[in-house]
Amino acid sequence: MSNRREFIKNTALASAGIAVGTSAFSAASYRRILGANDRVRVGIIGFSDRFRSSLAPSFSDHAKELNFEFMGISDLWNRRRDEAEAFMKGKPYASNEFAKARNNEELLARKDVDAVIISTADFQHALHCAEAVKSGRDVYVEKPFAETLEDAKIALKAVESSKQIVQVGSQRRSAPNYWAAYEYIKSGKFGDITTVEMTWNVNQPGRWRRKELVSQIRKEDTDWDRFLMNRPKVEWNPRYYLEFRLFYPYSSGIPGQWMAHQIDTVHWFSGLDAPRNVVANGGIYTWKDGRTNVDTFSAAFEYGPVDDKSKGFQVIYSSRFNNEAGGVKEYYYSNGGMINLDTNKITSDGGLQAKDAKSMGLEANLLPEMALKTGDKVTTDANTGADPMTSLHMRNWMECIRSRKESNAPARVGFNHSVANIMATEALHTGKRVSWDHKKKDIVLS
Repeated sequence: MSNRREFIKNTALASAGIAVGTSAFSAASYRRILGANDRVRVGIIGFSDRFRSSLAPSFSDHAKELNFEFMGISDLWNRRRDEAEAFMKGKPYASNEFAKARNNEELLARKDVDAVIISTADFQHALHCAEAVKSGRDVYVEKPFAETLEDAKIALKAVESSKQIVQVGSQRRSAPNYWAAYEYIKSGKFGDITTVEMTWNVNQPGRWRRKELVSQIRKEDTDWDRFLMNRPKVEWNPRYYLEFRLFYPYSSGIPGQWMAHQIDTVHWFSGLDAPRNVVANGGIYTWKDGRTNVDTFSAAFEYGPVDDKSKGFQVIYSSRFNNEAGGVKEYYYSNGGMINLDTNKITSDGGLQAKDAKSMGLEANLLPEMALKTGDKVTTDANTGADPMTSLHMRNWMECIRSRKESNAPARVGFNHSVANIMATEALHTGKRVSWDHKKKDIVLS
């Protein structure tokens, strides 16, 4: 194992012990039992761009109908706390007595918090989730669920030892077209998955950059030690704080941000929890601005049953920041054709033709062309700006808080996509093939 992984492994438990200690969670004893008509009061952990642009609008789509409201904010930066207060002022889905907490301990010590939405830095999600469920709160936590295996295990154990509802921000699991693809594959009509091809390409030098904010933030206006959590204690760096997605170990970058969404559908559609192995490559080829996470990345995974090595398929993933040709693509192939999740069509493209089958004494294998069901348009307030997929995912979480049924993307889903992301990141950093030990629940370098 690398020194980096050893450091994180040795510090994760100690740090999490501080973060989720009993003194921090005395508020759990105060949590009321929600009745069918009681208002659900939701705290915000991290007033991020993602929260403002998508999570808050998605919440607002359903808050009135389901009787939810935002009650307060926890953010380490005083500017974000003030911005959250201003953002919520006068909103029908926010409390008139909107609270501002300097950190999660302050927020979770309050009696008027039933649930939280977590949209903090990538490496913080897992331990913030563990904190919240141990305090007796339901949680919506953005992906990636975790950026280290140790943190992922801490969070999964905390969630599965609790009775809390957790929804990981893998919103494809609430989208009608993805459900239609899942059901078609599970019906057996598609045949065995043979290959999956995925891309996520942009041409954005400013992606994940926050140049103006970096020049404005001051260490004394935030809490640098709390921000670092169980990561190495380093000197104040505003780029790490605000542009964390460009720097490991605060984020894996492309794997955690983009691949996490797409690799999750592989687990869902195949019923497999983790890849057998992965190799990866990449580099900083264009945007040489001090970042340490690559701007171009590719990985090849092998998936298959644990108990039958004769079966399996490959997942080919690629992503780049420096040319957007190809955009975002998700293609699932079988011997009879493909599912194209860009067009939401099932076609016979690439299927076994009669002329090629006949020479081997086989029959042609061509899928019938059909469209995936995309569902009815989401009923929302046209002014919210919520994307339909996230809105449906948020609604599912809110409904599950009411019903106490498992959400579409529970913590185990986040753990599994984290395993794939962490394996790919380790393969990239070490140049080695990385395998998953299903018995030991650990990664192996070869």
